[in-house]
Amino acid sequence: MELLAFVTLEELTPVFTFIAIVAGTFWLLSLISNRNSQAEERLERIGRPKSLVEIEMSQAETNNRFKGLQEAFKNLGGMMEPKSELEKNSLRIKLANAGFRSENAAAVYHGIRVVCLAAFLLPALFFFLLKDGFTLKSIQWTVALAGIGFYLPQVVLWHLRTTRQKEIFLTLPDALDLLVVCVESGLGLDAALRKVTDEMKGHAKVICEEFALANLQLQMGRPRREVLHDLGVRTGVDDVRSLAAILIQADRFGSSIAQALRVQSDSMRTRRRQLAEEKAAKTAVQLIFPLVLFIFPAIFVVLVGPAAIQIQKNLLKG
Repeated sequence: MELLAFVTLEELTPVFTFIAIVAGTFWLLSLISNRNSQAEERLERIGRPKSLVEIEMSQAETNNRFKGLQEAFKNLGGMMEPKSELEKNSLRIKLANAGFRSENAAAVYHGIRVVCLAAFLLPALFFFLLKDGFTLKSIQWTVALAGIGFYLPQVVLWHLRTTRQKEIFLTLPDALDLLVVCVESGLGLDAALRKVTDEMKGHAKVICEEFALANLQLQMGRPRREVLHDLGVRTGVDDVRSLAAILIQADRFGSSIAQALRVQSDSMRTRRRQLAEEKAAKTAVQLIFPLVLFIFPAIFVVLVGPAAIQIQKNLLKG
């Protein structure tokens, strides 16, 4: 322990440099080794249906570039993978809500958690425990940094999930209105979903990607009920789940899909107006805090400041 106390930052710099060089070399070699299989995978995607290619093209390029890292993260994440099926399914749903639908997404996620934990814990061990010894302050800082590294991937996943759900929530009304127009003009649900995907893929990429995947599953022969149910679960948005439930009921009882979509569109428009009125009503209460903390002190100084100066001068003269 006495020898470790004399370790300085200058002596540890070559160690960190060596680790960085080894990691960079391993990453480059992984990229070079995976380049040969990219052509075969592209040819395989070309032979698939066009809609499937459009869905996978954006993710396939990124996955091919970091395939070696994904395998490494997958191997590291095996030790943190939950044992119960309920926890596994809950994590898969969260990852799907964030846009990660791969079978290896859960294992890669756990591997990233292990890497983040090590990235925060190892520097803390070097800079606090080895340098300052096992003091209460160094142990507290080490535990705090380890906790940050352990929970940082969860925070990032929550941010990605909420951002994606918010984008779906904001673009769903326009997509639903266009879907109503397409269905009422005589198109079927499959053709209407395809039309919405083609028309809105420029400014509503997320919802169009989900509709394209649902349309592809319908073309592959899956039952419409399962496809719509998976669409609601995969997005995690309440409005999409309500839309899926209404379409399932309309398909089961043989009612008009156009009428069901029209009712859902009207209810969503009413709900959004109510949310806007609720936020407008909360504005007056939310303005109290900046008024009291920032605006009121400045007004108080301007109004009371001259009077306070005059009172001070009179007291000094007396």
